Amino acid sequence: MENEKSRAEELKEKLYLKSKNAYEFCEKEEIDKAYAYCDDYKKFLDNAKTEREAVREAVKLLEKNGFVPFEYGKKYVTGDKVYFNNRGKAIYIIVVGKKGFEEGLSIAAAHVDSPRIDLKQHPLYEDGGMAFFKTHYYGGIKKYQWVTTPLALHGVIVKESGEVVDVCIGENDDDPVFYITDLLPHLGKDQLSKSLGSAFSGEQLNILVGSRPFDDENIGEKIKLNVLSLLNEKYDVTEADLLSSELCLVPSAKARDVGFDRSLIGAYGHDDRVCAYPILTAAIECSKSVPDYTSITIFADKEETGSDGDTGMQSYAFENMLNELALSAGANPRVMFANSKCLSADVNACFDPNFGEVYESRNAAFINKGVAVTKFTGGGGKSSTNDANAEYVAYVRKILNDGNVLWQTAELGKVDQGGGGTVAKYIAELNVETIDVGVPVISMHAPYEIVSKADVYMAYKAFVAFFNR
Repeated sequence: MENEKSRAEELKEKLYLKSKNAYEFCEKEEIDKAYAYCDDYKKFLDNAKTEREAVREAVKLLEKNGFVPFEYGKKYVTGDKVYFNNRGKAIYIIVVGKKGFEEGLSIAAAHVDSPRIDLKQHPLYEDGGMAFFKTHYYGGIKKYQWVTTPLALHGVIVKESGEVVDVCIGENDDDPVFYITDLLPHLGKDQLSKSLGSAFSGEQLNILVGSRPFDDENIGEKIKLNVLSLLNEKYDVTEADLLSSELCLVPSAKARDVGFDRSLIGAYGHDDRVCAYPILTAAIECSKSVPDYTSITIFADKEETGSDGDTGMQSYAFENMLNELALSAGANPRVMFANSKCLSADVNACFDPNFGEVYESRNAAFINKGVAVTKFTGGGGKSSTNDANAEYVAYVRKILNDGNVLWQTAELGKVDQGGGGTVAKYIAELNVETIDVGVPVISMHAPYEIVSKADVYMAYKAFVAFFNR
C-alpha cells in the first residue's frame, strides 16, 4: 500500500497543474524588489489620473532614458529609441531591434483611460443656492459608488486662439475638492426601495462646485457668476471657453498601501495603468540592451468606451505609423504584421470571496498568484473577442516560464454572468498573434481599486521576458 501511495504521489507531482502564491514562489529579495517597484508605480498613479497625464508622464520617463519623437520619412536602424505622441492622449513607443521588421514585432498594448465623470459642454448652472456642473459619465461605472466621494477636477480648456490651459484642482492638500450629493436616509425611503442600478440616474451626477454669491445685489445668478469669476481669475477663461474643454472628475484620493502587511495597493485607475506602467518600464529596461525583435509599446485611449476615435485602438494612427516604419526600411508591412506577436496588457477580475457566486473558481484569477493570462474575453458565447490559438498560448507559456514569471490563467467570471473586452481584438485584426496578459484587480471600475504588489511586479517581469524573447 505504501508503494502504491508513493506512486500516486509521484504521478500527482508529475501530472497536476501547480498553483503557487507569490510569497512561496519568490525569495525575500524579490519580494523586496516588488515592493520598491510599486513605490514608483504609486507615484505614477498619483501623477497620471487621466490619459493625457499618463502620456505626459510617459514622455518624461522616455526622454530621460534617451527616447526621441518619431519622424515620418526617417529610416530607423537597430538601437533607435523613439515615440509617437498621438494628440497627447495616446503614445506608441519603439525600440528598434536587431532583426529586420519583416521578422515581426514584439507589441505590448495597454490603455490609459479609466472610468470617470466628464463635464458636459454647458456644465455650469445655479440652483437652490448652490452652483453645480452637469456631467456625462465615461465608461462602465456603478453610479452609486461616485456620490459623496471627494473628487478632483482634471483636464484641459482650449481657448479659441488655440492656447491650451491645463486644469488640476483637488490634488494638493490645500486645494478644494468637489462632490456629488446624496439623499439623507431619513428622506430616502423611496430611493432605498430602488435597485442599485436605478437609485441614481446619469443626470443626477451633478458636481457641487460652490455656494458663495458674487458681491453685487443687482445681478442674477450670483453664485454661478462667482464661480466663473474665480475660474477667470485662475485660468483666464470664460464660460464660452468651456465649450472647447475636456474636463473630468476623478477621485482625489492618493494611491496607498492596503492591509497591515502593506501587500496591496489601493488607488484610482489601476484599470489599466497597472499594466501601462509595467509595459513602459519594461520597454525602457529592454532598450538598455538592444532586443532581438523591435518592441512596440502602446498607451491607448478610449478603451473604456469602445476604442473608437482618433486616439483609440481602432484608429488608423497606429497602423499608419507601423506601415511608415516598415516602408522606410524597405520592408513589407503585411509580412511584418503576420510575423508579429502581441500581449494585450489589460487587467482581469480578481476572485473576491465576498462575491464568490459570480466567479467560476477553477478558472478565476486569484490575488498574489501572478499575472493573469486571459485566452479570451467577450461575453456569453465568446462574442466580441480575440480568442488566442493554442499554439500562441504555448509560446507565451514558455516565455513566462523561462523568465521565471509567476502566472495564472483566468476568464472574466461565469460564462453567463457578464463579460468584457480589451484592445486585443483590434490588434489581432492586423493579423498579429495576440493574447491578454495583465494584473488581477479587486473592485474593478470602482473609484478605488485594489491590486497585489507581487502581481504588479510579475507583470513587469512578464513584459521584460516578452520584449527579450
